[in-house]
Order: sequence, then C-alpha cells, then structure tokens
Amino acid sequence: MRSYYYYDHSDGPARKRPQPRRRGGGAAVALYLCALALLVGGAVLLRLWDSVWLSDMQARFRPSEKGQTVETAPARPSRLERAPTGDGTTLAISPLPEGEPHSFQQIYQENIASVVGILGEGDTQWSYGTGVVMTADGYVITNAHVIADCFSVEVALQSGERLKALLVGQDTASDLAVLKVEAEDLVPAVFGDSDTLRVGDTVLAIGNPLGEELRGTMTDGIISAINRDVNVDGYTMSLLQTTAALNQGNSGGALINEYGQVVGITNLKMGSYDSLIEGLGFAIPTTTVKSVVDQLIDCGEVTGRPTIGITVTTVTEATAQALDIPQGVRVETVEPDGPAFGVLQPGDVIVEADGAPVRSTDELLAAKDALAAGETLALRLWRSGVWLEREVTLAEQSDLAG
Repeated sequence: MRSYYYYDHSDGPARKRPQPRRRGGGAAVALYLCALALLVGGAVLLRLWDSVWLSDMQARFRPSEKGQTVETAPARPSRLERAPTGDGTTLAISPLPEGEPHSFQQIYQENIASVVGILGEGDTQWSYGTGVVMTADGYVITNAHVIADCFSVEVALQSGERLKALLVGQDTASDLAVLKVEAEDLVPAVFGDSDTLRVGDTVLAIGNPLGEELRGTMTDGIISAINRDVNVDGYTMSLLQTTAALNQGNSGGALINEYGQVVGITNLKMGSYDSLIEGLGFAIPTTTVKSVVDQLIDCGEVTGRPTIGITVTTVTEATAQALDIPQGVRVETVEPDGPAFGVLQPGDVIVEADGAPVRSTDELLAAKDALAAGETLALRLWRSGVWLEREVTLAEQSDLAG
C-alpha cells in the first residue's frame, strides 16, 4: 500500500546504538578501544552528513507554508478494468437530523455493513484499505492511493464475501476513487453535510487498521480543526482534522458524526520516526467527496487542473548554503510524457515563475494554478551553475494521468 502518511523528518530517523558483546580478557579491552575509536570517528562523519541530510529533509517534509515535497505530476494510476460511466448517479447528502445524538453502539450497528475492505494486487505488492458503500447497486468510495498501480481489486463485505471491482474513476489531487461491483442489495451509508461540523464535535472512525484481521474497528474522537490545509504529493488538500485513532489500513474508511452520518473519508495520519504522534488524523470532507465523486461517476475523471509534470522540493536557506545552490524549488523528477520533458531536468532550481520570485513549493503552485492548461509558464532557473530562462506549456492533469 502506498501510504499517504506524513512523517516529520526534522529530527531525522532514530538510530539504534549497536549492542556490545561480552568477551573475555585483554581481547575484550582491545576490541572495545578499537570499536570506540571507530564509533567516535563514525559519529563525527555521521554528524557532518546529518547537517546536510537534515537540511534537505527539512526542505522536503514540512507543512505547506514551510515547504514540503510537492508532486505536480500525477501519481501512477491503477490499471484496473474500467466500469461504464454517465448513468446519472450522484452522491446524496442528507441534512442534519433532529433529535438526540445516537449512542456509539447504535452508530456502529448503523454503519458497519456499509464499511468494506479493499484488497488490491499490484506487480510487486498487495494493497489493503477500506471503502464506504455509496449505493445498493455497487458504487464504493475509497482513497485513490489505496488502489494506485493495482491491476486487480476486490471489495470484501463484512459477511466475508468478496466481489471483483471495476474502476469508475480516480482523482489523485483529492485522493478519491470510485469502484463498482456487481450487486443489488448492499447497505449504503448515509452521508451527511461536513459543513455542519464544528470544532469539538464528537466523531467516530470505522475502518480496517493494520490489515484484514482487525477489520471493522471503531475509534472515537472529536473534530480538532476544520479546513486544515495539508500538502501531500504536491496537492494541497483541505481536510478535517480529528483525534479519532487512524492507522494504515484505515485509508478510505468512514468518519461519522454523532447522528450516524458519514461526514468524511479518512485518508491521512501524521507520524514521526522517533516519537509518538497521536490524535492527528485527517479525513476528506463530504463537500469535497460529493464534488469529486459526482464527476468521476459522470465521466471518469476530474478536469480543469493544469500540470507542469514535475516533482519538486523546496530549497531552504540552510539547504542552499550546505549544497551551494540557490534558494528556490529544486526539480526532483520530470514526467516522461509531461509538458516539462525536454525543458526541465532533475537538479534544476526554479527561482522565478512568470516574473514572481519562487522560494517555496506553494509559490510555484500558485503561479501554475493562476493559468489554464494550454497556457505558458515562464521560468527562471539555475542549472549546474548556469542561469537559464525556460517556458513550459501546461497540460491538463487528467490527460497526463490517463
């Protein structure tokens, strides 16, 4: 599974110290002194490396306002057999009901049959996540990253039955996908309006954390923030933040309000290499889900998004000094079939876009998003000590993803 978990690398990964073995006599002392010398020398070299490595990681993995890894090229799509589109189905959003909130037990019973497992098979690995039943006749919503690069996907019902799934459509920018299975009597979830949520509202998450053995797990929490902008793979997602416990495998599951309505599709958790980070889970609000899902069912894709076809990372001041390169955004990869192929190269550092300074990934994205597919973005960049002027004609993201 290609996880969308965000990791803060600012302190670097924890490194375990080697455990010494007990030896006898003088040999033990000699070995200890040799090992100590090697460790001291290694520590000095490691520290020197860390000063560069940490600066680079700080450029790559920070909240969007600080600069973090940005992918302006679409992720590799799944290779699933496609389902027909355009049957007129849309996602129904129900108003907030009157009356008392439901008990946790009642909410679980109302929703457990609507939460399914997603099992995907790729060339080299299996993918496991969660999905939410949208209609009785087989539309299922999940995360795009759960099925990315899969050539076969099954939907596992709570009864244990598995159904072959076809791909209706997927959208990397919103991390949403719609699958279709042959069925007539699935139990659809009731979707509520995420705009009615307020910070402090009780919510519950139902999904399949850590694999099929723990499927149907429910956790509880509150809404911690509304419209939290999180930058993942170059796409700024406006998400619901929650304290409900989420783990790998929960991706594509249900975030549910206290009236038993699904108000979000869970897709992200923050973590750290060397410390525990709890209570930082995220979900795609149903206002976004409806907009994207309706387009996917109608035509199989979301249109109207321009792309450069590159992945970039912010070059912070510390990184620029350490690597003796300009401050800006550094090109990491160039999509072979994208508009920047043959124009930009990995290692280029972009410092201006359409005459405006570029010091972060957000500034490059803002310049791109101000244009439409087919329009030209003028770039000033540094390449191996030489300053260059280049132009890129933006492409339609959905065309490149296809």
